[in-house]
Parts: sequence; structure tokens; C-alpha cells
Amino acid sequence: MSTATTTASGPSARTATARHPHDDAPDSATDFARLAALEEGPERDAVRDELTKAWLPMAHRIAGRFRDRGENIEDLRQVAAVGLVKAIDRFDPSRGAFESYAVPTITGEVKRHFRDRMWALRVPRRVQELRNKVRIARRDLTMNPGTPEPTTAEIAAHAGLTEDEVGAGMEAMESFSTLSLDAELSSADDNYSLADTLGDLDSSYDMVVDREAAKEGLRRLPERERNILYMRFFEDMTQNRIADQLGISQMHVSRLITRSCARVRDEALGAQARPGRGNADGGTGAA
Repeated sequence: MSTATTTASGPSARTATARHPHDDAPDSATDFARLAALEEGPERDAVRDELTKAWLPMAHRIAGRFRDRGENIEDLRQVAAVGLVKAIDRFDPSRGAFESYAVPTITGEVKRHFRDRMWALRVPRRVQELRNKVRIARRDLTMNPGTPEPTTAEIAAHAGLTEDEVGAGMEAMESFSTLSLDAELSSADDNYSLADTLGDLDSSYDMVVDREAAKEGLRRLPERERNILYMRFFEDMTQNRIADQLGISQMHVSRLITRSCARVRDEALGAQARPGRGNADGGTGAA
């Protein structure tokens, strides 16, 4: 379907003389009645195409209402044309004038385009509606040249919203577009991007959390097990050296370290003690 053609021949040519209140709304009741009576085929497709061409200026007018909202006007016209085709296909001539059915259908199609395609960040439908109310209220309050920017309270009063709702709507207005992380924030020689200003995750925070979670379990260990863990992990002593210092075997030290760590880990994670664990010495008795 070409959107450049605005004149019609055939069925719609004879409707060009009769007009509704809008100049771009031709009187095409006869053609719609004919379309409804035709079966699928080339003749019906021809009538449908002519009706589309005849009503395309109205679709373009509706698309023009949404200019200056961050979308190219030609793209908006294409979306409106899609809405027009849907309106023609669904219209029942026995239910009234086509214009009264087509206008909300086309408008809804354009609004859905903004709702589904234009938001850089996905926000709830309710917040999108707040954004529209805030935008309209700001436009009304700044209509006269030289009018200062309205306050949140003034916008809330004009739109019938709370100040918190106005705040949510204002934030949503920034969600229509985003700034690339590669965007340069400085024009100097040492220019840097937005990504350069963002901090990295600090692994030390996780270590602090882990240590705090393990403290209580370490306190509950027998003194010898605490000493073994301290010598192994804080003084970096080998298991053989620990065994020589305590007068026990290296295998015994290995079992004590493994079971002590498992006990502390279970308590830190809030897990129940494993069944059949035995005493802290692994059931082998004191050395």
C-alpha cells in the first residue's frame, strides 16, 4: 500500500464531492456497503484499496497529533495507515458513520505503538497514564509565553493527582529515551564516557557478609578446632606442621578441618546438622 497517493479513482472518485465536517472524511457509505456485500477476491480488494486511499489523509491527520513525541512523523503515518486498514476491515456499515469508528481505531493503534515500541524502559501501564496526565497538565500551565515552569503542587492540582503521582509521572517522562553507556560526558582531551563514572561491584562486601555469618558458628566450635582453623587459614600453616604441633596425625587434622568447616557452613546457611556426624573429633577420641 502506497501512502503517497491521496487521490482516488473508481468507487471513491464519485464520493469526493460529498464531505463530512472534516475535509479529509469523504462520504463513502455506498462503497462500504458494496465492500460488505462482496466476497473475497480481486474486486473486493480493489474497493478496499480505493477506500484506503480515500481515507488516508484522515489517518495522516491523526498521526500528526502525535508529532514531537520522539517518533518520526513518517513512521507515525505508517502506523496510522495500519490502523486505517484494520478499521476498514472491521467496519460494519449498518452501525453508523465510518469516521466515528475509524478515529478511535486509528488513534488506538498509534497509542499502542508508543506504548509497546517507544519506551526505552518498560514501565507499568498506570505509570504511563500518569506520565500523559502530567505532560498535558504542564502543557496547559505553560501555554502562555513567559509562564514559569509549574511546581509539582500546581501540576498535581491541575491534573487532579497527588504530588507523589506527579513525581512518578515526571520520572516516567525520562523513560522514553536512554543515554548510551558510551556517551561522552566531557569534551576535553581527557574525555570520558558514562560507563567510566559507574562503580564496579566490590567483592569485599561479600567477604564481610560471609565473615559475619560464620562468626557464630566459629564461636560454637571446641577450642582445639578453632585453633586448628586459625593456624591453617590465618597463619597459613600446613596440615603436617599443625599435626606435629598438636601431636596428632595429619589425617586427623584433615578430618577436623573438613568437619569444622562443614559445621560452620551449615550454621551460616541455617541448615540442620548433618545426621551421623559424631563428635567433633570424628569419633576417634582425643589425641
